[in-house]
Amino acid sequence: MAQAIRMALHYGERNLGVTEIFGEDVGPPLGGVFTATQGLERAWNSPLDERGILGAALGLAWAGGRPVAEIQFVDYIFNAIDILKLAANSHWGSGGRYKTPMVVMTPTGSGIHGSMYHSHSFDSIAAKLHGMKVVCPSTPIDAYGLMIAAIKSDDPVLFLKPKALLRTKGEELIPGEPDEKQLHAMIDAPLGDRVKWRAKWPKLTDYAVEIGKAKLAHPGGDATVVTHGRMAPICLDVARRFKSEGRGQVEVLDLRSLIPYDWPAILASVKKTGRVAFVNEETEIANFAEHLIRRLVDECFYELKVRPRLLAGKATPGIGLSPNLEYFTQPQTKDVERVVSELLAEPA
Repeated sequence: MAQAIRMALHYGERNLGVTEIFGEDVGPPLGGVFTATQGLERAWNSPLDERGILGAALGLAWAGGRPVAEIQFVDYIFNAIDILKLAANSHWGSGGRYKTPMVVMTPTGSGIHGSMYHSHSFDSIAAKLHGMKVVCPSTPIDAYGLMIAAIKSDDPVLFLKPKALLRTKGEELIPGEPDEKQLHAMIDAPLGDRVKWRAKWPKLTDYAVEIGKAKLAHPGGDATVVTHGRMAPICLDVARRFKSEGRGQVEVLDLRSLIPYDWPAILASVKKTGRVAFVNEETEIANFAEHLIRRLVDECFYELKVRPRLLAGKATPGIGLSPNLEYFTQPQTKDVERVVSELLAEPA
């Protein structure tokens, strides 16, 4: 996924008018903590100042630029929410005069044993930044396509990169992507001295994923699981095993976009199955999925066969460093299996 994001950013700086790519350790020699900006021509290192990074990006966007700014971990974006809010509402507040074509990308979520300061999710707060689009991919090809779409957008886009998925491999190749070994040799910087190293980019294409369109990751007719980000591969694995074991046909809907979200896709799937569980790693109180459940109850209560479920992170002040503490507070495969089993077993 890190390679996919890097290739999309390179396509953006070469073909889509990206003027600046900046943040803490974004430029040489590191190219980002997760190497998502390695080898890019317009990447440069900023001071360690989240408010300064977002303030600069906002000013550049208002001045006619098309910047991409990174907050090194989403855990440190909380002290700049007011600037995000300003970016989100400026187009609306100016009566359409001030477009804000900026992308803010930041690694989100748990799964890397990062303890209290490197394990936060931001989904629910991000969803309240009305005027800002919010995307969160679960596969490399969607990461590429959503980044291309985010760069093209004249509205600000918050690009949430699941920390635990940035080293995962995709089942589909990105258009123009060579084989794994060749790509590694072309765009991954060698260890040691990188002063003279330059990336050799493959011929990439203008492949975009429409913001606001969910993906049917796994078809099924017995129950629906609505998810995104880090939880999507886990839910997909559970659905595939349930099918192979004859335990039920579980439909998995990967939202990909939180704002705007694909309500027609959610509604169509739930009307088909009558059973639904929402799975994400955000804390359970004031969870983004609670809004979706409320809307389902309002609009198709009589088409639900059983009560909707929410599987989310426990409402704790943080996530512990010990793997056992993280596994206890964040949904794991066994938790998804349990919730889906209950969903399928409850009498209509």
